[in-house]
Formats: sequence, structure tokens, C-alpha cells
Amino acid sequence: MTSHPAYHFNSIIVREPSRSVVNGLRAKDRGSPTYEDVKAEHDAYVDAMREAGVKATVLPPLEAFPDSIFVEDPALVFTEGAIVLRPGAAARVGEAGEIAPTLRDMFDTVHDLPAGYADGGDVLTTQESVMIGLSARTDRAGAEALRACLDKLGRKSEIVKTPEGVLHFKTDCSLLDQETVLSTNRLARSGVFQNFRQMLIPEGEEAAANALRVNEVVMVGADFPRTIEMLDKAGYKVVTLKTTEIRKIDAGLSCMSLRWFSRGKGG
Repeated sequence: MTSHPAYHFNSIIVREPSRSVVNGLRAKDRGSPTYEDVKAEHDAYVDAMREAGVKATVLPPLEAFPDSIFVEDPALVFTEGAIVLRPGAAARVGEAGEIAPTLRDMFDTVHDLPAGYADGGDVLTTQESVMIGLSARTDRAGAEALRACLDKLGRKSEIVKTPEGVLHFKTDCSLLDQETVLSTNRLARSGVFQNFRQMLIPEGEEAAANALRVNEVVMVGADFPRTIEMLDKAGYKVVTLKTTEIRKIDAGLSCMSLRWFSRGKGG
């Protein structure tokens, strides 16, 4: 395993939202976002990332793919290399081919998921292992194929289960530090984090679980005051970001970037 913590990054890839983002997929109707509001949230996110100490590669919008702002789903990146995934939503499968050339340009080692379906939103990288959550978007064949790809990169992995009715594994959890995860009660009850210290999301703020630790800061959706207060009291340096619009299309903070610690090309 790498020596630096799993939340230490110096490089990210993001993609500008397309005007078609207003047609992004959603499990339930919370109203449609506006392009201008999504762009404002995305711009603030990229600014916060840069302030946290990363270099951002910003890709152009893809009008044919409304959800393509969420670059984390079609790929995974690590210091050791990248993996081109196969998104589980039919409308998003083509996104993998769009991001692959950028990954081949930036990494010496790039693997392609050979079978099944897997979304990056179902993958939580911790110090010990890469956790792959089975969900409506990540099937058993995809998870097993992903384990084989991770093995080639020298990464340990395990397959876990995403709670019923939850879109992605990381919808309900995030890494706070090497020993601690932020989790919803429903995911914590599954026992998947028994080897971690767990901070549980206050009832009613479940969407806050998709926070994002980047170097010294924890980015949290601005709409969750009790979670923000809890993290603040626990000593974390919290940066709040507006996620009101992207939440309308089933998204959170982790989805909008691919993050890794680069040691030059290929890690």
C-alpha cells in the first residue's frame, strides 16, 4: 500500500458541466437544476480543491452526456495507475470512452474493466483496502472484474453491499481520516465499518454523508448544519460547499472529481 494517507491528493480531473446537465439522471424528482446554478456550484468546488492544494485538469463539457460532470463514475485513479470503468446506467456507458484518452495521456498504466458494470461512486478507498459496494449500478461481475484490475495495481480490495434504495455506496459514507468514516446509520448498521471509528450522520441529514476529505480539509454540503457542527466540534477543518443543485441530479461532492497523488506521469 502507499505510504501517504488515502485522502492526500495533489492532482484532480474535473469536467465542466454541459448545458444538458439539466437533464441529468435522478431517482426521485426534486425539480430540475439550472445550468447556471450547477456551473456556480462546480466553479466553487474547483476553487476549493485548488485551495486545498491540488492541481486541477479541467476537461471540456460533453453535451451528449448530461451526467458527465460526475467524472468519478466512469473511472478510478490511483498513484499506481487508472482504471476505465463501465457505468451501470445505460445513458452513461459512453462516458468511459470519452475520459479514457485523458487517462492514457496522464497515466502510464491504465486498465479497462473487462466485464460487468461498476461505477466509481460505489468505490471507497481507505488505507487498508478499496471497498467496492454492490448496488443498482455496480453488479457482482463488475465488482469481481474491478478486484482483478486493482490486484494488478497492487491494491487490496473487498466487496461490500450498498443499502437497498441507496444509489451509490459513497452516497452514504466518506473517509474522514485514516481511522474514521462518516456514515449514515443505515450503512453503519450493516457492520461494513466495524474496523473503523464511525461518526454517524444526524437523522434527516443523510445526504451529508457524501463529504470529501482532501488533504487538511473536509468538504461538506452547506445544507447540513448539524453534520457541519459535529465535524467542527470533532476538530476537522470544515469547508462548506453548496450542493443544492447537484443533489437534484443524485450527486454529491465526491462525484465531481477524480483524485490522486501523482509522482509525475504514471504516478
